[in-house]
Amino acid sequence: MGLAGGLEAALVAAVLGLLIGSFLNVVIHRFPKMLEREWAAECAEFSGQPAKEEGEAFNLVVPRSRCPHCGHQIRWYENIPVVSWLALRGKCSRCKAPISVRYPLVELITAGFFALCAWRFGITLQAAAWAAFAALLICLFLIDMDTQILPDDLNYTLLWLGLLASAVGWTVPLHSAVWGAALGYLVFWGIFQAFKLATGKEGMGYGDFKLLAALGAWLGVKYLLAIVLLSSIVGAVIGILLIFIGKLAHKDIPMPFGPYLAGAGLLALALGPSAVPALLPFAFPFGAR
Repeated sequence: MGLAGGLEAALVAAVLGLLIGSFLNVVIHRFPKMLEREWAAECAEFSGQPAKEEGEAFNLVVPRSRCPHCGHQIRWYENIPVVSWLALRGKCSRCKAPISVRYPLVELITAGFFALCAWRFGITLQAAAWAAFAALLICLFLIDMDTQILPDDLNYTLLWLGLLASAVGWTVPLHSAVWGAALGYLVFWGIFQAFKLATGKEGMGYGDFKLLAALGAWLGVKYLLAIVLLSSIVGAVIGILLIFIGKLAHKDIPMPFGPYLAGAGLLALALGPSAVPALLPFAFPFGAR
């Protein structure tokens, strides 16, 4: 693909990424709440109590988005990715309560990754697969940061997409993807068990095991050490930023590990498969292939 064709593909993908990024904001906000409702209903069923009446339906489609402060229903022209936030100057059109800058940032970051995938692979199913990889990691990053939950539905979707992408030849060889998934899970499971045995405490959640397994399925078994090292770099950067903005003033606040892993996956995608071994050659003692 020539330069002009690559730029055109990247532009089309970026516009799509803005729209998908807007939907990811909905997923990040609503999916944990949907899980909480589901868990509450299951607990009530197990205890023999009547399920709590939840009122109107609540999922990724309904109800329509509203301002959390005044309940103002967001009109379609107030929900145009990035543009509406800028036009509203980051405030609700009715009550003028601030709208988090995270919403346009998620849209822009998603657009950037979609454009990158299209630039590398063109408008192809392979590009779509890697764009889905980025979208799922963005959701997992922010959901875990907000709630300390890594939903199985998202982790397993990422894992199976990775194995399928490998099977059709879009990523690493299938044997590397399978071993990457298996060892990715087992490595963190072993660390978890050793830490629990030594301290009596749980150092991480099972969602972390599944996320590393999913990353192993996408990047291959030989990238596992690099993923862990990249997650440490991402964690250091996030920690410094949180200290800078004052969110880590109290050391008792638990910090989830999932965002670091998800950030490592996004960083690996941004750098490219050939750049990671060049950046961390000691993480690939047997080569990157």
